Amino acid sequence: MSSPTPKPPSRIRALLFRRTVVADVVQGIIAGAVLAFIGATIAISVQAGAMQTTENGWSTTRECGQPGNNILEQAACAKTLPAANLKQEAVYWTATVDGAGQTLNGAHDYVLHFPAGDIPPNHAFWSLTMTNSQRLMVANSIDRYSLGDRSGLTTNADGSTDIYIQNAAPTGHEANWLPAPTGDFMLWLRAYQPGASVLDGTYQVPAVKETK
Repeated sequence: MSSPTPKPPSRIRALLFRRTVVADVVQGIIAGAVLAFIGATIAISVQAGAMQTTENGWSTTRECGQPGNNILEQAACAKTLPAANLKQEAVYWTATVDGAGQTLNGAHDYVLHFPAGDIPPNHAFWSLTMTNSQRLMVANSIDRYSLGDRSGLTTNADGSTDIYIQNAAPTGHEANWLPAPTGDFMLWLRAYQPGASVLDGTYQVPAVKETK
């Protein structure tokens, strides 16, 4: 008959108990912090979505930068539009899809057509900027990363303006070419000191349309 397993001395048992309690507390803190982070991330994403409106594939918010924004609104703005100005100073639109809802990609050619008099209303200037899907500018053969009212754009006979968004240069339209990377990309449109129709939300940016 085997003899019973001897118990460790009481001091060792107490030490092991304390170590177990400490480990449990540490694990609880870590688990709580992880859950809090996940919960905050979800809440920020929900808030960011609630603050945005989307028309013709372009998303915008006019809430960022406003005095009195609560912490959740500030966090949502930091996630979507870091360092955003008051809407009276600048309004921003972003697009990752074309007018048909398809992801913008350099394998396709696109055109952004502004009818005559339909350039984003502003009292300063406007610009259209290109980035990749990670929101980083990508080197291109002509070192051009944005176009706007100071770029010497060519207008059509009817006063409209076409911006050609593609990887290869559009023959005959190089002045209005915004080079795209080979993969997915994102467009950023900005109007500085925007006009009344931008501020009240009645102005809509035309959809980006695939041409090939």
